Amino acid sequence: MSVKNNGNILELEDKVFKDIYVVKDGVYVFKTYLAGRWASARKTMDVRSPINNSTIARIPRLEWSDIDEALGRIHGTGRWSIRDLPGARRLEILSKIADLMEEHSEDLVRTLVVNAGKTYAQARGEVNASIDRLRRAELDSRKIFGEYVPGDWDTTTLETEAIVRKEPFGTVLAVIPFNYPLFDSVSKLVYSVIPGNAVVIKPPSADPLPVLLFAKLVEEGGMPRDSFAVITIPGRESDDLVKDERINVISLTGSSETGRHVLSVAGIKQFVMELGGGDPAIVLRDADLDLAADRIAQGIYSYTGQRCDAIKLVLVEEPVYQEFKEKLVEKLSSVKVGDPREENVDMGPLISPKTADEMMNAVREAVKKGGKILVGGKRLGETYVEPTLIEVRDKDVLRDLTLYKGEIFAPVAIITDFKDHDEALSLANGRRYGLDAAIFGEDINTIRKFLRYLEVGAIYVNDMPRHGVGYYPFGGRKASGIGREGIGYSVEHVTALKTIVYNFRGRGVWRYLRRHG
Repeated sequence: MSVKNNGNILELEDKVFKDIYVVKDGVYVFKTYLAGRWASARKTMDVRSPINNSTIARIPRLEWSDIDEALGRIHGTGRWSIRDLPGARRLEILSKIADLMEEHSEDLVRTLVVNAGKTYAQARGEVNASIDRLRRAELDSRKIFGEYVPGDWDTTTLETEAIVRKEPFGTVLAVIPFNYPLFDSVSKLVYSVIPGNAVVIKPPSADPLPVLLFAKLVEEGGMPRDSFAVITIPGRESDDLVKDERINVISLTGSSETGRHVLSVAGIKQFVMELGGGDPAIVLRDADLDLAADRIAQGIYSYTGQRCDAIKLVLVEEPVYQEFKEKLVEKLSSVKVGDPREENVDMGPLISPKTADEMMNAVREAVKKGGKILVGGKRLGETYVEPTLIEVRDKDVLRDLTLYKGEIFAPVAIITDFKDHDEALSLANGRRYGLDAAIFGEDINTIRKFLRYLEVGAIYVNDMPRHGVGYYPFGGRKASGIGREGIGYSVEHVTALKTIVYNFRGRGVWRYLRRHG
């Protein structure tokens, strides 16, 4: 495996972005957007590429005075600027942003490749999904409708009636993960803006550059200037932002540990959180084994396993265990690992050397306790690893492994067999996560049993879990989150219900009162 390294590997070409950075000593130095102005800061943070761990950019490390000023502007006027725009106008702005993303897609794609370590196909897929999400915003608007409640179903409310409105809460803090920095920024902006909320984005420290480029397109698209900000600070310095009372809703995608910390410091707010996962895949005796092997392999190594919906546990019914295992090993063995800028590379780097350390430590622990590496298991560089499958037949050993109890954000999975359905359910539900599951098989009665008893937010039948654009809602149970992400579903978490009761007593509106006393 070789990695090309000839100077700064980040290349921006579109003139629309030229005002938000300068190049100093070969490194891009970016500004960030603070509710109406592009701002620098006294301190900066280095941004590295996982491709070769080189510094490709620096971004502002904001001080609280910068953040406080931006929040003050958003709370004072910005939350009203966006709310007072007619809904049709908000849709027009989102459509314009989609047009701009399409026009400037190549810079977005290149930045995702270099800053997030995605292959060109994966980066282009994220950009296209982001554009698609913006264009589907009208579907979210259908969930802004309220209700009419008649008062004649209770004697205490006779001669009254009510309407129940859905209104914006005010300001949404969108905390973005590193694995889909562009799409998650777009998605959270869309479902927050549709009902009229202002938005504050806290980008990932590892790959904030796609978010900053997006912020420029948001500005160019006509978003009210005081209704939007991007707060560039390390996650460990975000407590004051999270607990600020000018923030009304927190929409967070990240680890379960991060979610738990945010809940502990945020105070009384609304939350929508898509947290840790790592999904089980269950292969039944009547499954199409070729299909299952292909989809499960992709579920393990796609974007280097750095997906909340990645497959981490493969459960195979005994009669087909050996045959399926061989097929899955063959699929994973053919994965080409390397520089994501190269053609025919299937899997690029992990986001950081630390993530590779965590994977290798978990693999060593599994082997020490009796696990057998069937494929992979090697580190190929600072941030490069092989897709790895570890066989653990002893269920007590399996349940004690970090690979089972935790979420290793890397291309590694455990495979084991099961004798009966109850054993498979026990293993699948035994993890503290409950995001998704996959089932491969044909007998509808067996599949229906698993659909009923699996403790997860979404189940994919004869396919790998993949959240995509969010057309189908997704979200977790247990330690995997609160609420749901998805078109027409997330908007429920960023809108407040307001009940308005009209009193018409004695006005002669309802004739039945005179007829029936």
